Amino acid sequence: MRVAILAPLSGANSERGQALVRAAQLALSVPGSPPLDVLDTQGTPEGAATAAQSAIAAGAGLILGPLTNTETAAVAGPASAAGVAVLAFTTDATQSRPGVWVLGLTPAQQVRRLVTAAQAQGKSRFAALLPPNDYGSAMGQALTQALISSGAGSPDIHTVDSGMQAANATVRDLSAYSARRGPIEAQRRAAIARHDAEGRKEAADLSRRAIPPPPFDALLLADTGERLNVIASLLPYYDVDSSNVRILGPALWANPAALGGADLSGAWYAAPDPAARSSFDQQYTSKYGTPAPGLADLAYDAASIARVVAQGGGFSQASLARPEGYAGVNGVLALQPDGTVRRGLAVFQIQRGGAQIIDSAPDTMAAPGI
Repeated sequence: MRVAILAPLSGANSERGQALVRAAQLALSVPGSPPLDVLDTQGTPEGAATAAQSAIAAGAGLILGPLTNTETAAVAGPASAAGVAVLAFTTDATQSRPGVWVLGLTPAQQVRRLVTAAQAQGKSRFAALLPPNDYGSAMGQALTQALISSGAGSPDIHTVDSGMQAANATVRDLSAYSARRGPIEAQRRAAIARHDAEGRKEAADLSRRAIPPPPFDALLLADTGERLNVIASLLPYYDVDSSNVRILGPALWANPAALGGADLSGAWYAAPDPAARSSFDQQYTSKYGTPAPGLADLAYDAASIARVVAQGGGFSQASLARPEGYAGVNGVLALQPDGTVRRGLAVFQIQRGGAQIIDSAPDTMAAPGI
């Protein structure tokens, strides 16, 4: 019934590794908790593999960590061969598999919550403008899967290359601007060509006429910073705005700096409710005298899961993937048999005074969107 935590206690991430260990020790300070072995991965895949082998040899029935996706990939082999489950701290969902759970916040968790909330408001036609990188690809795959699972049609997904010229062409194409504006523009030119007062008045009226909405009513973005600012500036130019389209985005938007100055008032993102972790933050600060850094919550949750499951008699994959899930630092979560993790997230709306929760995080795993 021993538990091992694999963390980078030396190397560039040593400070973060120490925080992970402290958070796990805090969760296991309750009487009756299983003993915790601490092993250094040195922040490398090779070090992580060696640490995993040492933990298994010492009798660990569950591994907490490691931190990164490459370390997780290195640990998965020896852990799976030994029948030892892994609760990793990475956000790379591609590392998920039966017996290896990724505890970091993933694109799939965010997008599933956003799609459910948008559909509840009648949105049914989804599109995406995504960066040409791994994160953009993960967001696109998550959107497609969420819509398939809900029985909706496939989304219209476009990637956006860097630069104003490329972004301008992509936004124009996705929004079908030419087809929407074209008929009105043709009528306006015909009216002008009549060369009379009535034609000039008709042309002026046509110039003020609103064009039809784009062929989607929900648009997923995944960019941040200057790239996001460029895209956001083009959307209203091509008549894609909050009056007819719900803009959706990543939890990264919780940091105002990630918006890059873009005006995205009315846009949504899904993320944990910050108020949910207040108890953990207080415990950590009281114990160690410093605020809990990012990702420490994952180690606390992993160790808490270990404590709960140990009380049931063992760390089998079936016992870890219990249907009712767990009450985590950031809300409810559940380990699925296929290695994925479901999380209860809140939906935030960006407003001029700061983001506000418009749909609270669910408190049971039976809620839609988890």
